[in-house]
Amino acid sequence: MSAVFVPTRRKFSADQFEQLGRSGILREDERVELLEGEMIDMAPIGSRHASAVNTLSMLFARAVGESALVSTQNPLRLSDESEPQPDLMLLAPKPDRYRSALRQPQDVLLLIEVSDTTLTYDRETKLPLYAKHGVCEVWIVDLDANRLEVYRTPSADGYRRARTLAETDEVTPEALPAVPLQLKSVLE
Repeated sequence: MSAVFVPTRRKFSADQFEQLGRSGILREDERVELLEGEMIDMAPIGSRHASAVNTLSMLFARAVGESALVSTQNPLRLSDESEPQPDLMLLAPKPDRYRSALRQPQDVLLLIEVSDTTLTYDRETKLPLYAKHGVCEVWIVDLDANRLEVYRTPSADGYRRARTLAETDEVTPEALPAVPLQLKSVLE
């Protein structure tokens, strides 16, 4: 009787994950993120996705001025085991612009994931992690349905407040009430 092979998964810490990048094992252009100790290959970025991220980045950069830092597709250190790369974050300003340390959940004023092929992954895998670690507000831009999902009030069990907006609506980040966004400008 032969033994049955059971593959084991190797877990990585965020520090080990970052060391893989510094040592060149992970290339700078490799699209991977660390979620609960596992390296996850990220989906390729298509033209609709890139356009939406660029548009959001441009609109927010104009609107927030010095009240927030716009961070596009950069890592967020959620814990010692999770370091996702959200599409966009509005961060509390810091004098060194986060040169000395990665962004952490308490630094995030708004986190945005743009979804075309990744909607289920963003909702079912990443969103619960963001809530568990206290990211105050998450938006998921659903490009296929032309709508925006807004999640607020994080808890260990998920977000307590959620709503869905259509492309004709306007939305304002809770932490930045003077920064309204016309969804049509992103979704068209």
